[in-house]
Amino acid sequence: MTLVASEDVRARAPSDRLPDAAELAPALETATGTPEGTIHVTSVRQLKTNVYRVAFTKGPETQAHSVVIKSANLGLARHNQLVARRWLPLIDLSDGAARLEGSAADSRRERIWLVYEDLGFARLDTCMADAARVAAAVDLIATLHVRSADHPMLPDVRAHGGDLGEAYLIANVRDAVRSLAQLRPPRVALSGVQYRVRDRLLGRLRLLQDELPRRVQMLERDGGPEVLLHGDLWTTNAFVNEGPNGWHARLVDWDHAGVGRASYDLSTFLLRFPAEERSWILDRYRAAVGERWQLPEARDLNVHLETAELARYANRAIWPAVAWLVDGADWAFEELAMVAGWFDDWRPVL
Repeated sequence: MTLVASEDVRARAPSDRLPDAAELAPALETATGTPEGTIHVTSVRQLKTNVYRVAFTKGPETQAHSVVIKSANLGLARHNQLVARRWLPLIDLSDGAARLEGSAADSRRERIWLVYEDLGFARLDTCMADAARVAAAVDLIATLHVRSADHPMLPDVRAHGGDLGEAYLIANVRDAVRSLAQLRPPRVALSGVQYRVRDRLLGRLRLLQDELPRRVQMLERDGGPEVLLHGDLWTTNAFVNEGPNGWHARLVDWDHAGVGRASYDLSTFLLRFPAEERSWILDRYRAAVGERWQLPEARDLNVHLETAELARYANRAIWPAVAWLVDGADWAFEELAMVAGWFDDWRPVL
């Protein structure tokens, strides 16, 4: 199969991000069922890092089609394939995600190009004022959690996806404290400003470390069952299109899917909305979950949501500290200052 890509198409996209025509051909052939030699790429648009919308025709004077292609390393590609072809089908929720049409390896067999159906321009962050579309997304999130709650597949998800629950919290806080504590002479030379930032961040993390037994106990007592988490529920990763039966929500970018408590997904999603909108969104989620489990009331739920966010903050503190210690990375201080600011600016979700 020959894939023709014009020079102007190549000029609009980084050559090191796009596969050669021959690399894309097997995936596009699977996705479109097109005979050999008839596809012509007309445009390539970058949507975000390693993600592109590719428009093409299936011959002269034919209607244009498009797909979304994503570049991933072998492990991440396998993770996304498991989401689309194993985990979501096991809970009868394949239509809750963009359809995975096919895949192709690059010429060096180092990365995989995943080919997804194009969900268009109905990303939720562009229509957050539309309550009906938001409600459809909330219903999908609740369905994901309810159908996967205590499901036999969760050990498989944990093994291949990861644990975003209590173990994630404990490990991130421990590693962040240990890494930051080593940012001191003689290993690292710090200015006065850098010392103050490090000490402020390390102090917050040590307080969080002291609170771990209480927070873990709360999660185990009131956090509900373990579920399959999307893991990155920004409104940019939700699409809501109009279908024959009303609004149809789907989620994309499942790179961080794993096992944990529902509050992990809820905190991310709720924080994308103005504070005054969060109560009705949470009420909608409660109603969609129904009697499957009871969410804590607002005061305790705030602690659960906060715990999820602080676990992520701790994770973000680890890697710049390690980069500073191991590689002397000059960007690390700015990252740590940013994380320290997140701790300082934290406000309850509800």
